[in-house]
Amino acid sequence: MKHLGEGHFYLVREDALTESMQKMLEAKRLLASGEETTIQEATKRVGLSRSAFYKYRDTVFPFESITSERIVTIFIQLEDRKGSLATLLRIISEAKCNVLTIHQTIPVQARANITLSLNVTEMSIKLEEFLQRLKAPEFVDSVVLVSSGAI
Repeated sequence: MKHLGEGHFYLVREDALTESMQKMLEAKRLLASGEETTIQEATKRVGLSRSAFYKYRDTVFPFESITSERIVTIFIQLEDRKGSLATLLRIISEAKCNVLTIHQTIPVQARANITLSLNVTEMSIKLEEFLQRLKAPEFVDSVVLVSSGAI
């Protein structure tokens, strides 16, 4: 049998967690929201011993807390012009987005497609405004939000 060790991670549905783990997660939520200010208060409120809280607090996390990066995938159709990609990358940089992947097709009949995956965790504007800025250059035919993971 394979040994379970440090560094292995599993995604587990909430109803598979022990009652103590569920209470510990609720206590962490109370502390994070400010509803309770001490571990003593939070564990007392949820009916959990402090030792159980400490046992699980650094090993069990809500899924949302580990998906802190916001990633979007955008598909852009555009006229093939010199400097068009550079212009789009400037818009992306000005919005404080980080390019994770970029794929541009070979132009056919003076048109090309670009698919971008961007980390928008530190984006300085709303997503809708960002998409409008990408659509603004005259060489852009369309901009489509394909996916928005962990937003």
